[in-house]
Amino acid sequence: MKKLFQFLFIKVFRHTPESWGGVRRFCLHKYIKFCGKKVSVGRKCFVHKNTEIGDYSGIGYACEINNGVKIGNNVMMGPNVLIYTQNHNTSRVDIPMREQGMRDMKPVVIEDDVWIGARVCILPGVTIGKGSVIGACAVVSKNVPEYSVVVGNPGQVVKMRK
Repeated sequence: MKKLFQFLFIKVFRHTPESWGGVRRFCLHKYIKFCGKKVSVGRKCFVHKNTEIGDYSGIGYACEINNGVKIGNNVMMGPNVLIYTQNHNTSRVDIPMREQGMRDMKPVVIEDDVWIGARVCILPGVTIGKGSVIGACAVVSKNVPEYSVVVGNPGQVVKMRK
């Protein structure tokens, strides 16, 4: 049954108008690992089945959330956010990188009350601390302390909210 809802979400309902958000949320509840209360899911999102999303969180338009991501409560996510948990192996130079396979998955954790701006890219193994703000187009490659404001590429803490 989970595969049916995953198919419906990925192939059908993710392309529906904004007014169909309840249908997208219903499908998401049925196929991902955990989906909290009143989660908002934008159009054209891809969410892997091994994802956890807390209560009252929102996933923006056309976001891509890979395997092994845990999103806390009250998280706001702008459009086109990319969250990756794996990367290619690149250690050998005697064979093409595409033939070296993938590295081990490194889960991403986004704690409660985080605001992630548009087009942010979060790389494998990162934890974003509670109450943080990630500015638009930032590339987050390292852990983010609680109540930080992070901007740029690579993402750097520019101020603390507390």
